[in-house]
Formats: sequence, structure tokens, C-alpha cells
Amino acid sequence: MSATISLISGRAVPVVGNDIDTDRIIPARFLRCVTFDGLGEHAFEDDRRQLTAAGKTHAFDDQRFTGAKVLVANSNFGCGSSREHAPQALAKWGIDAIVAVSYSEIFFGNCVAMGLPCLRVSVADSEAIQAAVVKDPAAQVAVDIDKLEVRVGGQTWKAQMGAGHRQQFLTGQWDATSELIAGLPQVRATAGKLPYVSSFA
Repeated sequence: MSATISLISGRAVPVVGNDIDTDRIIPARFLRCVTFDGLGEHAFEDDRRQLTAAGKTHAFDDQRFTGAKVLVANSNFGCGSSREHAPQALAKWGIDAIVAVSYSEIFFGNCVAMGLPCLRVSVADSEAIQAAVVKDPAAQVAVDIDKLEVRVGGQTWKAQMGAGHRQQFLTGQWDATSELIAGLPQVRATAGKLPYVSSFA
């Protein structure tokens, strides 16, 4: 069975803005890869280049947030195309959890399938968490799936996650492949009782 995921803690990186789509998270030209390895360095590639050209710094290039484990976003994060490369790029960069107001349903599902929890908070709370992270980039952020809370320093914000998805993380059932492998003995036993199945390897 896959590992249970109940608490993620570490520093955070704020990515400010609504409707940040998957093409911005990982541009289409990087989808030709054979594996997901190396995608992390290209997360938000075009956004980062555009800001650098304008004399500004994207949060993923800001040394204050290097090594962050939690991404704090705003509304409708991960909208656009269904590419699973987007959450993979974030995970390869080092993100272990995302906190935002809302997500594209497909992006959210892709995150669950790879063990990347996405918690929802209110608009005001997402902005407050981002502000707390900017004020103290070294602060430890706790994303608590068990208690459905996000904690920074002495502040606590309530979060939401669907009961079914929350249970998947808390029990380790988020990984469908591991679930299938764990159930293989039962599959073989059932197949052995079926007269129309001559062999099951």
C-alpha cells in the first residue's frame, strides 16, 4: 500500500494570481518528454522569463522561497488543459502540497493520483497565508489533512478537502497502482475459481 499522507510541513512559496492555467505551469513544448524527470526546472518557465525581462522576479526564482514544499495560490489554479505534466512539474520542483481557493477538477484529480494533496481555503485566507509567507519566508507552514488546517507561526486557517479524497490520503489509497498490486492475490484467487479462465499469471 502507498504511504499515508496526513501532514506536510515546510516553507511555502506564494504564486499570486487567479486562473493560472496548466500552460503557464508547464508550457506545451516541454510535454514531449519521455519521463517527468527534469520538468521541475521548467515550471512556470515562460512566466519566469517574462518577469525577468521586465526586471522582476517570479516566486519560483526568488531565493527567499528556494526549497519550499507548499505552494499557496488563489482561485481556479490549474485550469486549462488536462496535462498531468503540470502537477508533475510542481512536484519535481519540490512541491509536496498546494493550498488555494479552488482548482480545475482535472488538475485536482491528477494531483490526487500522484499523492499531491490540494486543500481549499477562502479568498481572504489564501491572501492572508500568502502575506504571512512573504512577511516571513523562513516560516514553517503546516498543511494538516487530518485536521483540515493550514498553520503558519501562531496563525491557523481552516481548510477543506472532499471527504473521499481526504480518506484516500489518510489511508494511503491515493495510489491506484499500489491498490491493484495489493489486491493481486484476491484477483488470482477469484480467477482460479472461474471455469473460463485457464490461467492467470
